[in-house]
Amino acid sequence: MLGGQFLRQETQGNRETQGNIEQKSVLGSWVDKTSGMRFIAFFLAATLVWACSTTEQSIPQSEVFSYLALGDSYTIGHSLTEAERYPNQLADSLIPKGITLSPVDIVAKTGWTTDELDAGINDRTDLQNTYDLVSLLIGVNNEFRGRPVATYEPEFRALVDRAIDFADGEHERVFIVSIPDYAFTPFGQGNTNISEDIDEYNAANKRIAEEYGIKYFDITPISREGLNQPDLVADDRLHPSGLQYGLWVSSFLEEVEEMLRN
Repeated sequence: MLGGQFLRQETQGNRETQGNIEQKSVLGSWVDKTSGMRFIAFFLAATLVWACSTTEQSIPQSEVFSYLALGDSYTIGHSLTEAERYPNQLADSLIPKGITLSPVDIVAKTGWTTDELDAGINDRTDLQNTYDLVSLLIGVNNEFRGRPVATYEPEFRALVDRAIDFADGEHERVFIVSIPDYAFTPFGQGNTNISEDIDEYNAANKRIAEEYGIKYFDITPISREGLNQPDLVADDRLHPSGLQYGLWVSSFLEEVEEMLRN
């Protein structure tokens, strides 16, 4: 009986030990699974944070600069949509580079000469006192009306002074655009006299730009492709098309970006 009793007690003890082992095994398995799930959750959270930070870093933070464009029909984009004007195309082209031009204020009107632009600036009461970027393109109507370069030069110089004032005295934030050659349009019919006059006017405004140490962008060669490439001329057969303005912008985009970055 004692042997049987001992055997039953031993068997019962073995079963309890086995039960404890199985219980511990199940508990350990649960702990392992819980720890694994916590690790996976932590890993996913860390990955999400990293992905978000990487995405934020990959999107360039836009810098905002104000822009004032002074000129005539070539600045207002005569016969074109607002989006096709060269100042607006410049603004659009700078967006992917992390630069926003806002506002883009334009003081320009078809037919304006240098003195009329000066008066037009005076008439505007909505302009800011200063801008981060200022451009100037004026003179074709002086030439068209037969005015001598000798009277153009002092008036253009005065407009350069005003442009620098609008740039808060920083001439590095001002650029001048050369006068396009309308001889290379159906209206101009390749008239060499027009081209000679335009060259004379551009020689004057370029010389003044160099005196002031101001950026000068010569887009005249682009305009002289107008007869070879009719799509560079607007439907009015005289002014540049949106395509031509786009070529202007492409030719000086990097330099304008550098002006704003410095």
